[in-house]
Formats: sequence, C-alpha cells, structure tokens
Amino acid sequence: MGSGSRPGTPGGTKAESTVTTVSKPSQLTIGCKAFFDKDGEIRQAEVLSIRDRAMRQNIQRTAEDAPVGSSESKTEYEFYVHYVEFNKRLDEWVPEARVRLDKPVAFPKKKTKGAHGGSQQSVRDKKRKTNAGSSVASGATPQTPDSVRHDDAAYTAPQEGFSKEKEIEKLRTSGSMTQSTSEVARMKNLILIEMGQFRIEPWYFSPYPQEFAYTPVLFICEFCLCFYANKMQYTRHRTKCALQHPPGNEIYRKDDLSFFEIDGRRQRMYCRNLCLLSKCFLDHKTLFYDVDPFLFYILTKRDERGCHIIGYFSKEKESAENYNLACILTLPQYQRMGFGRVLMQFSYELSKAEGKVGSPEKPLSDLGLLSYRTFWSEVLVDLLINYDGEISIDELSQLTCFTVQDIMHALFSLDAIRYYHGQHCIVLSQRVIEAHERFSQKKLRKVDPTCLKWTPKVFTQAELRYLQ
Repeated sequence: MGSGSRPGTPGGTKAESTVTTVSKPSQLTIGCKAFFDKDGEIRQAEVLSIRDRAMRQNIQRTAEDAPVGSSESKTEYEFYVHYVEFNKRLDEWVPEARVRLDKPVAFPKKKTKGAHGGSQQSVRDKKRKTNAGSSVASGATPQTPDSVRHDDAAYTAPQEGFSKEKEIEKLRTSGSMTQSTSEVARMKNLILIEMGQFRIEPWYFSPYPQEFAYTPVLFICEFCLCFYANKMQYTRHRTKCALQHPPGNEIYRKDDLSFFEIDGRRQRMYCRNLCLLSKCFLDHKTLFYDVDPFLFYILTKRDERGCHIIGYFSKEKESAENYNLACILTLPQYQRMGFGRVLMQFSYELSKAEGKVGSPEKPLSDLGLLSYRTFWSEVLVDLLINYDGEISIDELSQLTCFTVQDIMHALFSLDAIRYYHGQHCIVLSQRVIEAHERFSQKKLRKVDPTCLKWTPKVFTQAELRYLQ
C-alpha cells in the first residue's frame, strides 16, 4: 500500500463528498458512506453494491442516477459494505434493518461534464487501450489461475521507533494489501466452502468460474481439490475419487504429519485448484496462468480416512535470487496451531539439504514479514543463547541457511546490534532473554531433519524450457 493511501479505500485518494441525512435505506447509493450496526457497535462503512434481498439481483445505483421512486418502496435491500479502517475480510452483505438512519451519510459529489469531461475521456481511452491489450476481456469470466506470488513493497531494516504493536494495528486496519485498485473493489464471490468436515467462510475474492460463484456452498474435495456447486455432484465424486493424499511424492513423515512434493508441470489441475483455494484467503496475491515453474510442498495430517491438507508453500524450480519460498498458506481451520512455523522451518530444511542459503521471495507482504521476522528472531536467539564462543554473521548464515540480509533484519528488530570498542557486536537484552525462556516452555511443532527423505531435484533443459 502506498505511503499516502487511506486504509481500505481503492487507490487511497480522498473523494469529495456531500454529507447529509436520509429518511429511508433505499436512498443510499453505491459509493456513499453510511453507518451500520456491527456486533453491537455503530461503524461507518462504504457501500460497494446494492441488491434486492428477495431476488438477489444487484441494483447498480450511483449518485448520478435519478432518485428512487415510490414503486420501489416495498423492496427490501441488502448492501455490500466495507467497514472503514477495518480489514477487507470483514466486508459483508447487510440487510437494510442495520442501517442507522439517525447518522449522517456522505455521498460522493456528482461530477460535471464541463469540469471533468477531459479527464473522463482520458480515463475511458486508457481503459480501451488496457482492454485491447489484455488477453482476457473485462467482462469475461476469469479462468483458472496457476500460481500465486507476492507483489507488495519490499521491506527494509526497521526504522528508529520500531513497534510491533503499531505493525499489528496497521495489519488490522490496512484493508486490502493488493496494489491493484480493481482488486480492492472486488467483492467476495463465495459464501461458504465445505472441505471434509469443515465449513469455511472465504475472506476475499477468488476467480472461480462464474457458474460456481454466489452458490450457497461450494463443495471442494479435500484430496484432489476439485470443486462442485451441487451436493449430489460432490457426493458422487467422492464415491469415485480414489485419492487419499495429494498426488505427489511423500518426502517427510513424522507422527501424523507428512509433506508431499508436487511438480506443477506434472499435476497442473491439482496445483491450479490449490491456487484458486488459496486466493480465497490471500488478498495480496497476484494470480498467474502458469504453474509449470513451481514445486508445491503440501503439509497434511493423517488419520484413518487419509491425509488431509493443512497448508502448503511453493518455490520456483530455478530461482536466480535463491528464493526458497514463493507463496505460503495455512488454511483457516488449522491456523494458530503452529503449522505456519512448520512450513517456514521445512523450507529452510530443504535449503540445508541443497547446501545453500535461502530466503522467501521478495518483496514480502506485511503479514508475511511479521511472521518471518518472528521466526528468524526465535531461531537466532535460541542459537545465540546455546552457542559457546564467538560467532560471526556469516557463520550464523551457514548454520541456519538464512541470508545475511534476513539475519541483520531480525537482529535490528531485536535491537541486538551494538557498537562497542570500535566494532559491532550482538547483545541480547534481558527482555529478549526472558521472552525466549517463555517461548521455550511452549510445546511447539518442529520439523525433524532425520525424517526428511529427499534429494534435491536437477532439471534438464527440456524440463526448464518454459523459462526461456
């Protein structure tokens, strides 16, 4: 998100508005900001879409349209709203009963053709040029994507006055993390997802085919990730689906956890379905139409019915920057259980097996940076406390397979770099040591390197010709 943008608003620019009051919900228009009841509180929200609640038909009504007539007085409306200064995942359809008519409403000002005719014409011309050069028309149904990658601003070393609390607050209020204004304005197109014994509410838009959007429940097979809009179709598929684990090679197993390696070129359909699913929970991702350059590592939990997907990460087959991870996701039903840390640790175990340092693909999103910084700090503090003797940054890099840049970033966030007697040294404060002691008492899931059965892949020129 740009430095001058407003959280949760497309483009980050302040639009001129007229503040007034309304007597009935039907007077609200798309783009206006009104107050709604939300969880016992009154919150301001921007109206992104309006529909007839009974017919479930969208009503494209903007500030330039004529006033609503009395013929619509009996129609009950629903409003798709984005709560101002709250994360975009909270966007939802709300009934008109939750509109607070006693609060003022900010309507966007009407644009006069004389004052803005030239700018409107240039915008239309720009849209025509964009659509002409695009492979997918603006009104066409998005096709199945193949990969998900980061596209946010690169991080730097923490500045003076770094505060973890402020970063967490920024994540809470940052709305969409995508750089594309068209993505910010998109509404969630799925209501519920059913995977195995779980029903999940999607957080963001995902370009599933149009015929699967806005269905009451989207049924997804948790083994092959095929999706169905009808319960009967899904049930028939489950009787025929022979998969009990992801379609790849099992390279790690300990207790009930396993990792499967999948080549995006050999299992295109599975990887495309995986990326579609992940887009429901990763708003800051950009979808690409080619999974061939990627390897996917699927973390599963095993029971008597099979291996159930927990999360995954992907990495490029050939990375000039030695990136060991391109995208990472833990499914919502398994979050806050330590599996994200397992995924990050496993990516570095693969780097150790390859004999080279690695780093996640840059730039990182805000949430990804926060997670990785915590992981780097925990590993480095544990190593420094238990290490006997002197150690340099390069030696830390060799032991952990972290890049020097990532190590310095983590140490700066801990305020552990000090200048003493003409040289820089690493000093852990009492606060950091006490935090490590509390962390070490937790029962965390860890990757056992001895259970990894994997040999680094060497790809031929024929297998890598998609990179040329």
